[in-house]
Amino acid sequence: MSLNNSEIDGGAGSPVIDQVDTPAADTVTTMARQAPVRLPETVRRYLVRGLALLAALLVWHWASSSGFNLFINFENVPGPLVVGQALAEALASADFYLHILHSLRRIAVAYVVAVVLGVGLGILMGRSRLAEDIITPYIELLRPIPAVAWIPLAILMMPSEESSIIFITFLGALFPIVINTVHGVEQTPKVLVRAARSLGASNAAILRHVVLPGALPSIVAGLAIGMGVAWFSLLAGEIISGQYGIGYFTWSAYTLIQYPQIIIGMLMIGGLGTLCTLLIKLLCRPLLRWQVEENDR
Repeated sequence: MSLNNSEIDGGAGSPVIDQVDTPAADTVTTMARQAPVRLPETVRRYLVRGLALLAALLVWHWASSSGFNLFINFENVPGPLVVGQALAEALASADFYLHILHSLRRIAVAYVVAVVLGVGLGILMGRSRLAEDIITPYIELLRPIPAVAWIPLAILMMPSEESSIIFITFLGALFPIVINTVHGVEQTPKVLVRAARSLGASNAAILRHVVLPGALPSIVAGLAIGMGVAWFSLLAGEIISGQYGIGYFTWSAYTLIQYPQIIIGMLMIGGLGTLCTLLIKLLCRPLLRWQVEENDR
């Protein structure tokens, strides 16, 4: 059986294709017009965090305005509107900024010393069993002592109140940094150390190119934790100060029964501590760039 040309062409004078329909293109265009606009993941995450804080403010306002008293008593707790008004008045005062500057200066001095000494001791303890056996008893004995318990001894030991506050803040930041650094150094894979040594690397080269890069995630975690504990210790240390500091501002408000100022001091300590911890993470992010690249593979 054979087909002639007219049958193949669909008959004389009739084109093979009269019209080309593109339903797929129309569907894609329609879907593109109807597709919802999605926010970037980072924006969505921070939006959720902001909504969580807003929900906390609403609960706080409801509890204080209604006089909620069920195990937790909100009858004498000022609401967020009262605290916000008191905060506006505090921000208009120069003394309030002096409190902040004094606290930041104490944190900076104590934290830098804690980082230098803590990371150094942690590396030494992680690389030397003898050093670990000598230093560990002191670390484990002193680490559980709260910052408040150091106040009388700090007053006796230090030449001034300022140095006492810095010393107490330094102790708060030191121990988390030491512990996390030791953990990071000890968790370095031994096979990498043996491989580097078999290739002729010196102890200094192994420390720089193998041990420290492997321990950096744990060290950075210790730096972040140490910053938070430093602010916690600062509050205890500034109780003995008779002039300036956010901790002194909060304690003075307590003695004068100024409830809004107490909450302002607490929120300022939390906010400044959060910003300082975020700054530490941002500064350390370039050191952990290899970790991000590894996760992206």
